[in-house]
Amino acid sequence: MRNLASLLFAGGLGFLLMVFGLQFDFGNAPMLVGQAIQSAAPEQVGAANIVTAVVLGYRGIDTLGELAILFAASTAVGLILGHRHTSTKPDPDSGLILRAGGELLMPLLLVVGLYIILHGHLTPGGGFQGGVILAAAFFIPVLARPSTPLKHTGMMLIEGFSGAAFILIGLAALYSGGEFLQPLLDKGTLGNLVSAGTLPLLYLAVGLKVGAELAGLLAHLAAAEVSES
Repeated sequence: MRNLASLLFAGGLGFLLMVFGLQFDFGNAPMLVGQAIQSAAPEQVGAANIVTAVVLGYRGIDTLGELAILFAASTAVGLILGHRHTSTKPDPDSGLILRAGGELLMPLLLVVGLYIILHGHLTPGGGFQGGVILAAAFFIPVLARPSTPLKHTGMMLIEGFSGAAFILIGLAALYSGGEFLQPLLDKGTLGNLVSAGTLPLLYLAVGLKVGAELAGLLAHLAAAEVSES
């Protein structure tokens, strides 16, 4: 009976998908929402990168949820691993090549990460991608000098202030009579660095928050690995 029920369910699901598939012309899938956003986003939002307009303008509340999920994950890892390496001596510093490479790469990665964040409304990239690069910039010195751990207090302050700035910008849009996270300020000229209203500020807040959270998460994982070894 169980096999029969599974077979009936699979057959019904396949029939349903076939009916849905026959409703559309092959190779001409309707992109009504995508076409509407592409035609309206440059004028409404002022962002040359349509992905940025969607992530921060049209579905900004979902982006806030993604940030909340990342915060919950990093907090859980910190609570689990934070007390496991308090009495363990860190590994000695690495050799000259790795230390010099880390000192050279950190400022370069900071510049690249900030560039990607600040140009997220113009070119592919943005807060999430640039935030990962910022996290790597802060984590590389930890790998080169385990005796100098990452300052979690500073990361927590950056994370808290950037998350609060993201929410405050959204509330400012509500206070002005618009929707949550609706772009404010002058949209400027499409394609210029100073354009898209508050979207670059939102991406800066996202990038700093993602970078701080991931850097702290990587530091906790590295410390836990040291304690186990």
